[in-house]
Amino acid sequence: MTTSTTETLSVVVEREIPHPPEKIWRALTQPQLIEEWLMKTDFQPVVGRRFDLSADWGSVDCEVLTIEPNRTLSYSWAAHGLESVVTWTLTPSGRGTRLRMEQVGFRPDQQQAYQGARHGWPRFLDNLEQLLARAA
Repeated sequence: MTTSTTETLSVVVEREIPHPPEKIWRALTQPQLIEEWLMKTDFQPVVGRRFDLSADWGSVDCEVLTIEPNRTLSYSWAAHGLESVVTWTLTPSGRGTRLRMEQVGFRPDQQQAYQGARHGWPRFLDNLEQLLARAA
């Protein structure tokens, strides 16, 4: 199998969120907050730390890859044969923060996972925005 010719797909969701990066960063990195908008987890913001995300449909095996507090967070996302990477980028903006989530690594034969991510991430980000609005 040659990986050089395998084209992968990615899912990108961007939102303008009326909160400072520090507040959004807490929601992306504190396990009790992650559980409120994404899934149950034992996440810790330490590069190389392995963690799980679990939901009623199963779990995701992850490993923290990059951490730049209040700026960038990335982790591997492995589930049901999918080997991908999720990267969060926070950019201060005039009205708060531009939040960008990108999940890369979907193979063309992984349409179910790809479509699930395309539909799931916007809902997760809706949940995140609702959490941020509630958490003063």
